[in-house]
Amino acid sequence: MYAMLIGVAALWGAAAGLLVPRAAYRFSVEPDDAWRDACPAGHALTGPGRGWLGSTRCTACAEVGAAAPVRTPAEPGSAEPGSAEPGSAEPGPGGDTGARYAPFLLAPVVTALACAALAAATGTRPELAVWLLLAPVGVLLATIDRRVHRLPDQLTLPGAVAAVVLLGVAALLPEHGGGWLSALLGGATLGAFYFVLFLINPNGMGFGDVKLALSLGVALGWYGWAVLFVGGFAGFLFGAVYGLGLVVMRRAGRKTGIPFGPFMIAGALLGILFGALAA
Repeated sequence: MYAMLIGVAALWGAAAGLLVPRAAYRFSVEPDDAWRDACPAGHALTGPGRGWLGSTRCTACAEVGAAAPVRTPAEPGSAEPGSAEPGSAEPGPGGDTGARYAPFLLAPVVTALACAALAAATGTRPELAVWLLLAPVGVLLATIDRRVHRLPDQLTLPGAVAAVVLLGVAALLPEHGGGWLSALLGGATLGAFYFVLFLINPNGMGFGDVKLALSLGVALGWYGWAVLFVGGFAGFLFGAVYGLGLVVMRRAGRKTGIPFGPFMIAGALLGILFGALAA
């Protein structure tokens, strides 16, 4: 039963993670730009959810690539250029014909691993359903922030509301392992802490991080103050190690901005795993 639970959670994570790359591609724009609605070649993104759901392979690009001629090398000593072979396409990296416009493997793998770890730590307690629903959103936010140093309000604010509502439902079910009131206090505390950091150094802490802290604080606070501290501190630790590594490798300076959202999310995941195991 326990192994089956972990397996089902991993499958859910892999399936949900397959939807992350296209959404991340569409969200990864500068603050004043509209969400992307076409592939890099200009073909409209179609599919369920008004084009938000689907793979990162553009069928129009694939058709164009399949019809593009490839020049073959001319024979030595010949003045004639190489002839074209209709219906063949020159493969890109990994044998792709260029139809895929965004990475597609990492997100499903990471989401599946995160969901499996959450299931292993939480077991059959009702809050597991909440963690499994929020995990793909966390991976999506981390992906967007890594690409464009941005955490869209369309994800952070609904994520905070969803965490509050879903954990409120979980608190009404038997055998839950946390507390809804402590979750609310955790969200308010971590959000206020990040807001103070934003006021002190707005160039080093984005306001998107403040809004993300609300939902992460709710999730961490579910298991109590110790877990809130562990998850919050782990985020700063991960970010500091990453930044120090960049400086040591001379790929960044002390004032170089780094996307902090992925480290906040990774720290929160560690805290939740710690809290679930201890509950």
